[in-house]
Amino acid sequence: MVNLINIFTKYHVMLLNGAKITLIVSILTIFFGLILGTLMAFMKMSKIAPLRWLANVYVEFIRGTPVLVQISIVFYGLPMMGIDIPSIMMGGVDISRLVSGIVALTINSTAYICEIVRSGIQSIDKGQTEGALALGMTNTRTRFCIVLPQAMKNILPALGNEFITVIKTSSQVSVIGIAELMYAADTIRGISFQPMSPLILVALIYFIITFIFSLILKRVEKFMRRSSIKN
Repeated sequence: MVNLINIFTKYHVMLLNGAKITLIVSILTIFFGLILGTLMAFMKMSKIAPLRWLANVYVEFIRGTPVLVQISIVFYGLPMMGIDIPSIMMGGVDISRLVSGIVALTINSTAYICEIVRSGIQSIDKGQTEGALALGMTNTRTRFCIVLPQAMKNILPALGNEFITVIKTSSQVSVIGIAELMYAADTIRGISFQPMSPLILVALIYFIITFIFSLILKRVEKFMRRSSIKN
């Protein structure tokens, strides 16, 4: 215990910066993943066969391959495709590596969020869609304005779980040199020659972050349940 306190006292700046990068990566991943996952869910439910086929192949491929492989493919593949992100250091972070990590995690998370959104939309009674269409609303407007807002109550718990998963999965981007929590732990292990203490500290920080967000999500879910009961 004393050793943990000493390590944290000496390297707390590095650990806190790592936690900040972890949160930035996770929040941006969920933000972009929710947008793309929603569009992918609509593609999967589309009446246009090529769109359904494309969405199905994407979801099955991404869910069937390791996230570490996806991160490596994006990091090394983007320059080969001619997409060169400037290697600019900002706040001690290489922007090109950060963008590559966020893109890779977003690609991964999109596949899972697609299924979450799709199941949430399909849980809404079809009468809602039929009623909106009968009033003259287009199919796209019906889905975005009528169905999706109602589906959010069903989507939120699973989406919250996905966010917690992304926070933990973000540790994988350390392999491409992003200075998040796991990268900080490995750096501290090399400097201090302490193999276990930095890992235990990082595990505790991950637990604190996920526990806090879990409590927040539970409060939000309770609030939404109460509001739906009142309505």
